[in-house]
Amino acid sequence: MIPRKHHKLVFSFFMSFLMSCIMSLVISIFNVGLVPNIVAIWLKAWSFAFAVAFPTIFMISPIVHKLVSLVLHEEDS
Repeated sequence: MIPRKHHKLVFSFFMSFLMSCIMSLVISIFNVGLVPNIVAIWLKAWSFAFAVAFPTIFMISPIVHKLVSLVLHEEDS
């Protein structure tokens, strides 16, 4: 297992992996339809999307956590 101190890196990896995978597939199908070579088109789009998403999520996640903290309030137990 990976040590807990790498939480931010591991979270960023999985979040960017899954979101870029799903979004690039949806956008590829939306743009070109279910053509015979959709897998090749999607994989090309996904590789580019992941390369952008991973560093973006890694840098932006602390800001998002702060925004969430500002919006949410503690519940009474």
